[in-house]
Amino acid sequence: MEPIINIRRLFLNVVGGLSLILGVIGIVLPLLPTTPFVLLASACFMRSSPRFHQWMHSHKTFGPIISNWEQHRAVSRKVKRRGAVLIVLSFTFSIIVVPHFWLKVGLLIGLVVLITWFVRLPIHESVDHGQENH
Repeated sequence: MEPIINIRRLFLNVVGGLSLILGVIGIVLPLLPTTPFVLLASACFMRSSPRFHQWMHSHKTFGPIISNWEQHRAVSRKVKRRGAVLIVLSFTFSIIVVPHFWLKVGLLIGLVVLITWFVRLPIHESVDHGQENH
């Protein structure tokens, strides 16, 4: 059973690492969301690497996002506003760019589903408002 545990740990570390990289890229690239990738990385590292999980929790940018989600299953107003705008912008751009009508319809359906879920997420403001998701 030991090799299966090692393969699972390796898989979770790879997914966590890739998610963290995408989350970091999302800080500077407006069309890539930071919060979902950071939360996914945290969940992966929680099961595979306690050291990285602890590092993420103590990070000045990622820590408040993760703590807010784990404690309250909520995001800050700033994260929610930025996320909603970027979701709409990225889907709008994709709908304009894709050549096929059926792809446009699929993207529009995806947009409606995603934005409906996202705007329904609860809002919880951290005590330290200035630290979350710069």
